[in-house]
Amino acid sequence: MGLSQENAPIYEALMEFEKKRIVPFDVPGHKRGRGNPELVKLLGEQCVKLDVNSMKPLDNLCHPVSVIKDAEELTAQAFGAAHAFLMVGGTTSAVQAMVLSTVKRGDKIILPRNVHRSVMGALVLCGAIPVYVDPACDERLGIPLGMRVSDVQRAIKENPDAKAVLVNNPTYYGICSDIRSIVKIAHDNGMLCLADEAHGTHLYFGENLPVSAMAAGADIAAVSMHKSGGSLTQSSILLIGPNMSEGYVRQIINLTQTTSGSYLLMASLDISRRNLALRGKESFAEVVRLAEYARKEIHDIPGYYAYSKELINGDSVYDFDVTKLAINTIDIGLAGIEVYDILRDEYDIQVEFGDLGNLLAYISIGDRPREIERLVSALAEIKRRFGKSNTGELMRQEYIDPEVAVSPQEAFYAEKESLPISETAGRICSEFVMCYPPGIPILAPGERITEEIIEYIVYAKEKGCSMTGPEDAEINMLNVLIDKR
Repeated sequence: MGLSQENAPIYEALMEFEKKRIVPFDVPGHKRGRGNPELVKLLGEQCVKLDVNSMKPLDNLCHPVSVIKDAEELTAQAFGAAHAFLMVGGTTSAVQAMVLSTVKRGDKIILPRNVHRSVMGALVLCGAIPVYVDPACDERLGIPLGMRVSDVQRAIKENPDAKAVLVNNPTYYGICSDIRSIVKIAHDNGMLCLADEAHGTHLYFGENLPVSAMAAGADIAAVSMHKSGGSLTQSSILLIGPNMSEGYVRQIINLTQTTSGSYLLMASLDISRRNLALRGKESFAEVVRLAEYARKEIHDIPGYYAYSKELINGDSVYDFDVTKLAINTIDIGLAGIEVYDILRDEYDIQVEFGDLGNLLAYISIGDRPREIERLVSALAEIKRRFGKSNTGELMRQEYIDPEVAVSPQEAFYAEKESLPISETAGRICSEFVMCYPPGIPILAPGERITEEIIEYIVYAKEKGCSMTGPEDAEINMLNVLIDKR
């Protein structure tokens, strides 16, 4: 009997397996929870019972031949891909597999600098050389935008030996580049097009949303099902088009992904794909409705700016993902991270992130109108209680064009010394510095440190941004390459 989108093969196999009450002399060692009653109390008996190992009836994620293979084929159909891989190491592992499948040591890859740390991590692992396309920056909002098509063309003309172009589709803030045109330019020049769709699951199922990477003809895309798709945290999908070799990509995935794939994560991907294939259109229409309602209500509070499609300019903002409720806070005299902290500490509202000028409230299939009302009323009260006139003392977040002195891999593994951050201007950084979320590096290995970057890091720390990356957790010291001149 043929499978349809109403099937969830992994979930169905787990349900059959549970009925058989098989005696476990395999791992995991908690033996269906009997060895760890506290875990059973926390997660529930059903959950722990289904935390099982690969075996014949349940297939094997490293080399699927039955139910996992069926689940991957249904996922590929649902997303319009040639093949789909279930990923249990988060979208970080999907992004790294995507990069490692397309470039190797010494190869050039064209990409915007506002990529997630996982892309940079992949470059450290494989030794590829980044060619950055400066994303335009919105001066008012202080956010990086998309890649201009003309800038991609220029980068390709200057680097005809590059192997691939990577696109964010969309960014954390909802900004979309003209991915169709970028795919065409890449292909016309013998290059592959990669898409980081960590924030784009819904693009495959919603209506009147920006185009998905697979629909635009991209060769490979990392899709974060656990973000807007409803699966469990750390579960993700890697999609490929017809130009990629399924067997080779599987080999690359198996270099770093666990051989003990979690059936809880895989089943959540299976069930979520089924839900989206059957009901995604209606579900994301409601997400759009809630986000647009919130935007309208927030617009009525003087000082906040919940931006949307009015940013579209046909180039650096080719399209906008209206499910992203991004709010600029500069005009109420507070940094986005300050509003983030007040929402959590005073109102018990946890939003996705705050940066220097903006706040992101993630709206998804699990939200209801009452939560939207609570957020809007809290924002109004914060303006009244804590707002002040913006006298210009707030530093606007901005894109700082990096100087890449050596490849990320070379810098990360080079001989280094630790210096006080104030003494590092002019030196080459050997580690990452970023606010997380959103996880876009302020500094990456191999980039030259400037006074402007130091000032930005110190200011972001003062404002309470969660800074991660360096060996020194306090970020008072930075590792830099030893100057051998």
